[in-house]
Amino acid sequence: MIDGDSAREHANGPVQPLPSAWALVRVSGPSMSPTVRSGDRLLARRVRPGSRPAGRVRPGDVVLAGFPARPELLVVKRVRRAVAGGHWVEGDNPFATDDSRSFGPAVVVGRVVGRLWPRPGRLPGRP
Repeated sequence: MIDGDSAREHANGPVQPLPSAWALVRVSGPSMSPTVRSGDRLLARRVRPGSRPAGRVRPGDVVLAGFPARPELLVVKRVRRAVAGGHWVEGDNPFATDDSRSFGPAVVVGRVVGRLWPRPGRLPGRP
């Protein structure tokens, strides 16, 4: 299981891809509230640069992303737009978030396809 909004354990360097096609993510922190809350379990699908259209990320998608400036940090955020060097991502809670406003463009490594627990289903759009 991967913890979103928490440190990953690997050396500084480029943002690492997800190790498998699917990832179970445990959310920690309030940055995506009210859409996603701390303790929620999400299912994410790996995204690779240049992937086929079904794997592309669009504005409004909730994603797993890392920042070249902080490659040890993996976050759950919402894509705002594509920018040079990756995507601009922000949390839904503007008062409690570490996102592109702090670290610059992000590298998206996975797209969240749904919540598994505690309220199973698709995630709603931006609040």
